[in-house]
Amino acid sequence: MELTAVLTPAEEGGFVALNPETGTTTQGETIEEAIANLKEATSLYLEEFPLVTHGHPVVTVFSVPAHA
Repeated sequence: MELTAVLTPAEEGGFVALNPETGTTTQGETIEEAIANLKEATSLYLEEFPLVTHGHPVVTVFSVPAHA
């Protein structure tokens, strides 16, 4: 099963990894570690809550004005 990983830098260092299809979230010191942790967390989640997918989410970026 192919799923989505969204990674963002964590304030304390490392990365936060989110799988939007399941809502599982984890972290790691490196991108590779964060993805490995996300795979494990998502796999455990799916053992309890099987997922029926209807395609991948659309992931994009957008801009908002900066506030002083």
